[in-house]
Amino acid sequence: MSPLETLGFALGTSFASGLNLYLTVAVAGLFQRLGIVQLPEPLVVLSNPVVLGIAITLFVIEFVADKVPYVDSMWDAAHTFIRPPAAALLSYSAFAEGIPEEWKLGAALLAGGVALTSHGAKASTRAAANMSPEPFSNWTLSLLEDGIVVFLAWMAAEHPLITAALVVVLVIAATFVIWKLFSYLRRAIARLRAGPSPAGP
Repeated sequence: MSPLETLGFALGTSFASGLNLYLTVAVAGLFQRLGIVQLPEPLVVLSNPVVLGIAITLFVIEFVADKVPYVDSMWDAAHTFIRPPAAALLSYSAFAEGIPEEWKLGAALLAGGVALTSHGAKASTRAAANMSPEPFSNWTLSLLEDGIVVFLAWMAAEHPLITAALVVVLVIAATFVIWKLFSYLRRAIARLRAGPSPAGP
């Protein structure tokens, strides 16, 4: 990949990582291992069985947690400090030797910001969905997010420049979602702090 294509790959996987970091790593590694895509050379390590095993195990845990109302919001809160830094690290690592350090650091910062935006949209949407008593919205959102992650992981490796343009659109959409759901998020946080309502007589 050229440096520009590597940047497109990094942006695509960063947006996906903000939604589900472990699935992003697992899918990218599996795609590489199965010969479906060709990752940037420094990231071929993602197809290592040890890395894949850890990523898949963590994904299974997240897959379950992501379906449980309020548990998903607590999981998202904890991963505010995991997904963006991990996306930045993946982006930095994607560039081969010989690329200027300032380019790699700038790309890492950009990737972290993209991941934080998609993570913020996910967390806000989930918090709003948790205000509904039925669990189906959580399951639907979780499966939709996982589908987006798989698609972006493939697109980023196969069509990185198109993916970069797509990520711009997705970041704008995610920012709009965060803005619209901010009031709902505050209400959800207040509800979490208050705890479950006491049962009636």
